[in-house]
Amino acid sequence: MPITDYLERNHKLYGNETALIEVNPEEKEPKRVTWKEYSLIESEPRGFYRREITWQVFDEKANRCANMLLSLGIKKGDQVAILMMNSLEWLPIYFGILKAGAIAVPFNFRYTSEEILYCAELAEIDILLFGMEFIGRIEAVEEKLAKNRLLIYVGENCPSFAESYMSLVGNASSNPPLVRIEDDDYAAIYFSSGTTGFPKAILHTHAALMHSCKVEQTHHSTGREDTFLCIPPLYHTGAKMHWFGSLLAGSKAVRLKVTNPEYIFDAGSRYHCTIVWLLVPWAQDILDAMDRGDLKMEDYELSQWRLMHIGAQPVPPSLVRRWKEYFPHHQYDTNYGLSESLGPGCVHLGVENIHKVGAIGVPGYGWECRIVDENFNEVPQGTAGELCVKGPSVMVCYFRNEEATNEVLRDGWLLTGDVAMQDPDGFIFLVDRMKDVIVSGGENLYPVQIEDFLRKHEKIRDVAVIGLPDKRLGEIAGAIISIKEGMTCTEEEINEFCLELPRYKRPHKIIFADVPRNATGKIEKPKLRKMYGVERLVESENEG
Repeated sequence: MPITDYLERNHKLYGNETALIEVNPEEKEPKRVTWKEYSLIESEPRGFYRREITWQVFDEKANRCANMLLSLGIKKGDQVAILMMNSLEWLPIYFGILKAGAIAVPFNFRYTSEEILYCAELAEIDILLFGMEFIGRIEAVEEKLAKNRLLIYVGENCPSFAESYMSLVGNASSNPPLVRIEDDDYAAIYFSSGTTGFPKAILHTHAALMHSCKVEQTHHSTGREDTFLCIPPLYHTGAKMHWFGSLLAGSKAVRLKVTNPEYIFDAGSRYHCTIVWLLVPWAQDILDAMDRGDLKMEDYELSQWRLMHIGAQPVPPSLVRRWKEYFPHHQYDTNYGLSESLGPGCVHLGVENIHKVGAIGVPGYGWECRIVDENFNEVPQGTAGELCVKGPSVMVCYFRNEEATNEVLRDGWLLTGDVAMQDPDGFIFLVDRMKDVIVSGGENLYPVQIEDFLRKHEKIRDVAVIGLPDKRLGEIAGAIISIKEGMTCTEEEINEFCLELPRYKRPHKIIFADVPRNATGKIEKPKLRKMYGVERLVESENEG
């Protein structure tokens, strides 16, 4: 069954219960909202403003969006894009697109004008729904973008080159649209992270979305009494797929629009959040603030918080150990997934396996894993090879890119582009991205291993290791290091610390600078290579 059926079920069973809460601690005055369906706009102590909707309102708003799209001529299988910041409108619009039988195409809110145009053309979208933050970027390419497609503005004071969503949806019915959706129908196109160039379009079915719901609920036992604190961007597969556990359970979720450690604790305390999904930088910020004494647990009510989990990028074991020192009662899970496998964890550590911190874990619910060599033969246990996954949420294809599809799909298996190895207990350890491996004097260096070691240094906040050109060795390891706030550090200190590493693994060059990360927390190594004059062959854009 499609996930839209679960939204309708929640409407019938839990219609008057809160489904979504949007919290913006930095909004000084509540925004004027003209949609009568919103049930609450409330100011709270300390400047918190929130909006919330019930399951009934959520479903009715999705129906209105779907019926509006159908009235504009959208047919089953047409593509409708969303370019919006995280907001209370985002998920009802997403579900409205699905209910219309159309393919939902979320855009990264960091896209430039050129990337917006590129992705619109690649995915062959028919309609683009966009928010106020993107007026300038849309206007810059409006002449080309508006050719053969409709631009719809979600917000007040609609620009002249677009149609007003509020006007269009205000006349639409709130009854369920008469569109039959099958499990094998196409549901969504997501884009690869694009950290290696322009992104690829990744096509998925309704069955794949449904399996993600089951994976999340199975892994984290999401129940009716849970409240999920969701912070990452909704355009990304991870945030939505983890929220899908709440959809399946019919439980509440809180959308926090900022990542400040104090606000995360305050929202968790205020709304009694039980499950929080963080990215590595945010967890690091929380720990650093607690180390400095800027953030104190006794100022908040966090006893109900039962699970913290992390995904989207490699998780330093030292971070998890520090977290458990402050939160010994927390369950913890690492989630590994790709947009090509739709998340929320085709591999996961499992809350019962905290003793294996450092591993990405074991195959997730309904998933299989293999580690293979360049000839697609399985490698012996303990040997590094490419991780491959197989399961119900593997993509259909890279849309309009048969060559790239054939490079990563083989007999139902998805080649992830990640180097991994398996220990005797069957746990998979991520070694590095294949394209990030540094070949120095004939030795393979795996940056993640060096990064994990360096993060143990008490003064290092963040670090990225890349290959730098060297006449003698071909490449050497260079470490870009960000120091914790209020601390100073020298190159000599880092070099002395690295004496514990084998000589060939020690960074030959230390650079003190910020470490750039994208919206989902991944280190932007192609940007670093460009900054430091390194030209490398890009082998894959898969998102790990």
